Amino acid sequence: MVGFDKPSISTGNPGLSVKDVNQLIMEFLMFMMRAIVLCYPVYLTGSLGLSISWILLSMLMWTMWKNNRRWKDQRIDTAIDFLENEKDVISTELKAMNMPAWIHFADVEKAAWINKILQQAWPFFGMYMEKLLIENIQPSVRSSSPHLKTFTFTKVHMGQKAPTITGVRVYTHELETREVILDLNITYEADVDIDADVKPAIKVGVKGLQLQGMLRVILEPLIGQAPLVGGVTMFFIRRPALQVNWTGMTNLLDGPGLSHLSESAIVDIIASLMVLPNRMCFPLIDQVKVDQMKFPLPRGVVRVHVLEARDLVAKDTYMMGLVKGKSDPYTVLRVGNKQFKTKTIKETLNPRWNEVYEFVIHEAPGQELEVKLYDEDTDADDFLGRFSLDCGDVKKDREIDEWFTLEDIETGQIHMKLQWFSLHTNPALLQETSDGLACAMLAVYLDSASNLPVSIHVQLKDCQRTNDPNSYVEFSIDQQSQKSKVVFASKDPTYDECFTFFVHSVNNQVLNVEVKEHEKKSSLGKLTLPLVRLLNVSDMTMDQRFLLERSGANSQIKMKAVLRILTLEKREPKVVTPPDQGIPKVPVSSVPLSRTQTVPVPMPSSVSSYNELQAEYTPYRRSTFVSTEPLRSTPSTPSQMRRYDSHSLLSENSIASSRFDLTDNGHLESSGQLWTDPTHIADLFSCSERGSDTYVRMYLLPDQTWKHRKRTSVKKKTVNPVFNETFEFAVSMEEARTRKLDVAVKNNKMLHKRERKEIGMVLIDMSEMDLIKGFTEWYELTLPGLKKTN
Repeated sequence: MVGFDKPSISTGNPGLSVKDVNQLIMEFLMFMMRAIVLCYPVYLTGSLGLSISWILLSMLMWTMWKNNRRWKDQRIDTAIDFLENEKDVISTELKAMNMPAWIHFADVEKAAWINKILQQAWPFFGMYMEKLLIENIQPSVRSSSPHLKTFTFTKVHMGQKAPTITGVRVYTHELETREVILDLNITYEADVDIDADVKPAIKVGVKGLQLQGMLRVILEPLIGQAPLVGGVTMFFIRRPALQVNWTGMTNLLDGPGLSHLSESAIVDIIASLMVLPNRMCFPLIDQVKVDQMKFPLPRGVVRVHVLEARDLVAKDTYMMGLVKGKSDPYTVLRVGNKQFKTKTIKETLNPRWNEVYEFVIHEAPGQELEVKLYDEDTDADDFLGRFSLDCGDVKKDREIDEWFTLEDIETGQIHMKLQWFSLHTNPALLQETSDGLACAMLAVYLDSASNLPVSIHVQLKDCQRTNDPNSYVEFSIDQQSQKSKVVFASKDPTYDECFTFFVHSVNNQVLNVEVKEHEKKSSLGKLTLPLVRLLNVSDMTMDQRFLLERSGANSQIKMKAVLRILTLEKREPKVVTPPDQGIPKVPVSSVPLSRTQTVPVPMPSSVSSYNELQAEYTPYRRSTFVSTEPLRSTPSTPSQMRRYDSHSLLSENSIASSRFDLTDNGHLESSGQLWTDPTHIADLFSCSERGSDTYVRMYLLPDQTWKHRKRTSVKKKTVNPVFNETFEFAVSMEEARTRKLDVAVKNNKMLHKRERKEIGMVLIDMSEMDLIKGFTEWYELTLPGLKKTN
């Protein structure tokens, strides 16, 4: 993550200008005039010989009138504000009451049944944690430092209180079909009691803690055999809030100066394990590997342009607060564990930054861009407002350029431009620029090293002792540098970490890899990898063991390097409804359709079986560093009227006389809705002597439940009904292209009558239709067992 500064207008001398001095003088004169106006009645009363009681009575009456007037104005303003911002006011009140998440958001559901399961299983979880701490954590702590060789857990009790899940959100439309994503809002007020001995005289412990955060659980890949899920991945999208009650020697950490530091240190440890991009993964089948689950390729990159702000609150004051000044604003941006700070603009309420920052996004929707503004001071910086934006919104809109209103502050707005860059493997999309912005992203998965040279220590009497090295790996591309964790006492260390870098010139930049010893910082081996080599290999990926230079005879490092081109996706075009249309939001052909305006075009075969449909999807999307390029189908051209000889789900025998006209303007608006408009049906099969009572039923396959069923009104006693009705399906553009529209024309018969219910059916493959512009077609209806009647 690298920030870039664009040229900006200099703020000049940070001291007071002539204009500021004049403003201070005018404010001081106004203050003196107000003081004279207030003191003159006192002087006048004394000169006339009146009692001071008249002054006190007048001041009391004036104060009561002013307070009553202010109270009335506040009531009126509050009522008007509530009417204009009813939703925001209610949401703010609910947040202040600390209500469950499902009350705040309509798409968050209750989780009472999950809490009952957790409460029932919690004693067994305590047994598992006791075994984990003693058998795994305790040896790791002992080996981490010579001073902790005697570290021992003496008491492990996880308590009786299980975590409480206050809300569950399940993602459906934003995902592929082979995964399930759940966001769990967790509140944990634990009565844990854990004691440990660092040394015989030093005892430490924790007795009670509070943790609150949102845990994301991903079930993937979904498979067609037991246990139906290939693996489970868990992580916190943002750093959770934590409070700890210490005991023993660590009770000193509860002090005012150390409490925040100790809790921050523990949150940092949790972040290194379970806050993005770190994950806890549990494979459930042998085909799914931990590294494939733990290090998926990021979703994309968000480029943030911090442009300017306006109407900020003045925090600097003069003359003991009597005269208000301005502020020295700066902005802090955070996504996950990555944080950047803009430069400080002195003495202004309307700063201009013109700075650019880039963030790697691992989960969208989910990860949020958090923006906070501060006034820089010599002591504590003053808060100027905040706002947050889900990166999923940037991914959906591709580009957002607008003013955002700051929250938790009286006034203030910030102007930002956000762009979403997708990751591609096509070298033709590479566009290097001279403005210092990234054109590609490099992801490196560090697996392990082998046969590292050992350290030789010379002792007295010419004795030599060899030790396995304590090593770590340092990666660098120009000014970007990242380090791995330290693996102690091993010549074959396993690191199991992932790193990402922004690339500005693929043809010129080089990835430098160096294995170093922890204590001496001496080199144990080096590797140089020109990034241009990745352009010429399959999938821009190199996964192999590399021989280290300036190292042992057979010293190697195993890693995987993946290069992806950053591409700014264009927005999906929006279809605007002509003003002379009768039906709102749905473009309908303005030319009446004749039943003879048809051109024979072959229709694809019937819908595939469910297994064939599943086979069209990528077997495992989140395998390590897989390509994220979307599969695109070539849409058909709706410029001409076409007639399809469509095969039915039931039979290949068609009724040549029955045709169905569907005006389907499959454009996806910002709400993600597919609009369909059945207009005409011609030459229907007559179910009785007086015709048919016709209606149309539609499903967007594979959804065939009652709630997904769409149905028109009934047109009575006709074989040429005209409907002109509109229906919508809430699906994304990508998902709509993988669906098929099942349309059935039916007769609305009475139960006591012996008339045929089914008239005809047609199955429309949406992948062959232009869902952006829309289309109007005649379709041939089919149904087994029926013959054409005159």
